[in-house]
Amino acid sequence: MKPRMLIILLLALPLAAPASAPAKIRIVASTSDLASIAEIIGGDLVEADAIVSGKKDPHFVEILPSYMVKVARADIYLKVGGDLDYWADRIIDGSQNGKLLIVDCSQNVEFLEKPTTRIDASMGDIHRQGNPHYWLDPANGAIIAETITAALTRTDPDNGAAYESGLAAFRVRLETKMEEWRRIAEPLRGTEIITYHNSWPYFARAFGIEVVGFVEPQPGIEPTPSHTAQLISMVRSRKIKIIGKEPYFNSRTPESIARQSGALVVELPPSVGGAADATDYFALFDALLSRLVESKGR
Repeated sequence: MKPRMLIILLLALPLAAPASAPAKIRIVASTSDLASIAEIIGGDLVEADAIVSGKKDPHFVEILPSYMVKVARADIYLKVGGDLDYWADRIIDGSQNGKLLIVDCSQNVEFLEKPTTRIDASMGDIHRQGNPHYWLDPANGAIIAETITAALTRTDPDNGAAYESGLAAFRVRLETKMEEWRRIAEPLRGTEIITYHNSWPYFARAFGIEVVGFVEPQPGIEPTPSHTAQLISMVRSRKIKIIGKEPYFNSRTPESIARQSGALVVELPPSVGGAADATDYFALFDALLSRLVESKGR
C-alpha cells in the first residue's frame, strides 16, 4: 500500500474515546471544618463541599432548595452533631437521597460543658449533649478523621487502602503540628480572655488559655447594657487584653468594651475559611494562635 493512501486511511479511522476518570466520592458537610478534613483524607478521590462557610454562623442556617439539590447528588453527609446543625435534617430529608450515608462526626468525642440542670429558654442556646465546638481541639480532629475514614471506606471499599493511608498521613502531620502549636502557644498559657460566644472551651483546654467571660449574657442572647457594664469592669480590674470575636458577630459591643477598658478586639475565626489565612484545618490553628500571640504582645 502506498504511504499516501495509508495516511488517508488512518485519518479516516474514528478516534478512540479517552478513558473516563473514576467518579469521585461526593461529600457534603455541614461545616467547612469537616469538609476540609475529608479533603485531606480523601485527596483526589473525593469532592467535598460545605453548607456553612467559615464566615457564617453554623447555629442558624436558612434552608435553601440548592442545599437539597447538592445533597441529592452526594454519597456522604457529614454532620457536626451535638445539636449544632439540627437544621441539617431538613436538608437531608428534602434531598430525598435514599442512598446517602449520614455520618455524625461527634461520635467518640467527649463533650465538654454537659448541662447538669434542667434546660429552659432563659439559658439561651444551650446544647443538651454539651458544647458542640469540639473540632477546635486538634485531638478531636484526629477522632473526626478516623470517623470520616471509616465512612469513606464503607462507601468506597476498593479505595480503602488509600483512605487509610490518608488517615495515617493526617495523624503524622497533626502530631508534628501539635508540637509546633504548643511551642507557639506557650506565651498564652494562663492568659485570660473574653469572647463573644462560647465557641472556645476545647481550644482553650488544648492551649492553656482561660476564657473568663462572654459578650453574650447567655449563648445566642444579644448583649445587654448591664451585662456589658459588668464586662467592662471585669476587663479593667483583671487587666484582660483580648476580646475574641467570631467573624459573623457584630463588632459594636466588643469595640465599645475595648474603648472603655483598654483591651483589644481580635477576630478569631472558629472555622476553616473564616479568615483568608485559615485555608484548611491545619491553617486554622496557625491563624488562631498567630492572632492571639501577636495581640498579647502589643
